[in-house]
Amino acid sequence: MSHASRFFVLSAAAALTVGLASCSSSSSDETSPPTSADWTPVTIEHALGTTKIESKPERVATVNWANQEVPLALGIVPVGMAAANFGDDDGDGILPWVSMKLDELGGDAPVLFDETDGVDFEAVADTEPDVILAAYSGLTQEVYDQLSDIAPVVAYPETAWGTPWRDMISVSSKALGMAEEGQQLIADLDTQIDDAVAQHPAIAGKSAMFLTHVDTTNLSEVSFYTTHDTRTKFFEDLGMVTPPSVAAASASTDKFSLKQSAEQADAFSDVEIIITYGGDELVSALEADPLLSQMPAVKNDAIVALPSDGPIGTASNPTPLSISWVLEDYLDLLDRAADSAQ
Repeated sequence: MSHASRFFVLSAAAALTVGLASCSSSSSDETSPPTSADWTPVTIEHALGTTKIESKPERVATVNWANQEVPLALGIVPVGMAAANFGDDDGDGILPWVSMKLDELGGDAPVLFDETDGVDFEAVADTEPDVILAAYSGLTQEVYDQLSDIAPVVAYPETAWGTPWRDMISVSSKALGMAEEGQQLIADLDTQIDDAVAQHPAIAGKSAMFLTHVDTTNLSEVSFYTTHDTRTKFFEDLGMVTPPSVAAASASTDKFSLKQSAEQADAFSDVEIIITYGGDELVSALEADPLLSQMPAVKNDAIVALPSDGPIGTASNPTPLSISWVLEDYLDLLDRAADSAQ
């Protein structure tokens, strides 16, 4: 397989199809957000404390990565959300699948928070939110406390940057008083994933490892995502498995990534497919390295090299709206790598 055939750039015209009925103003009463009159206070326990939402949120803000996708999937346009700082193909601060959903729902465009240097507390406060969603985030206790002075904050349930997409939906939909709609969204996405995976039997049971951004000028270490990272957790949804070597290394830490000396690369002899960020230069560097080239996935050319600055690379980290947008293309790439791993 040529390097060129391994390296795809996903078309911006890829379709976004989520089966959940829209909860916009034209929806029926069964799928619309609860009114203030029938609101029941919601209490959510999370890693940074307990949040009680006393009244129906009318103005929803989100901070950190992808949290805007749950309210959007449920038909709610946030008053503010974090600008995309990775994978933004046109520089507007909004990822393609989010842009498509905003176009579908209409209404006022959200304020984009610049989080280059961390959460912009003043910008968040200016949107006058009733609730701030951050179920998938890396909020510190200090940042959480400061945001809580603005509005009730829903932080991550257990691990910073480790909230799986299903939990992301469950937690945020509960905060919005739309728990049932959230469960339906999860069910719809599960069906869509299962149907798509069934068309790619070659990847079933394959062991996969996701390398972090590889520095081709220094291959003395292997840096990889642990089982606590959502990219790795997504393998199970796709019918693949985490190799015992990665699982064992992950068991002794709660970090989402680890490093291991390239001299110990033989520990990853149980890895059949490697997924990482980069292009032909990266693949060539791995194949030329005397140590890393001995890994079965490298030796067999079973590498999925995702564009490091494009939407498909971003969408390999599954989120409520990106899954539908990237699923078929991601499975096609994995399928090609699985064929090489045979």
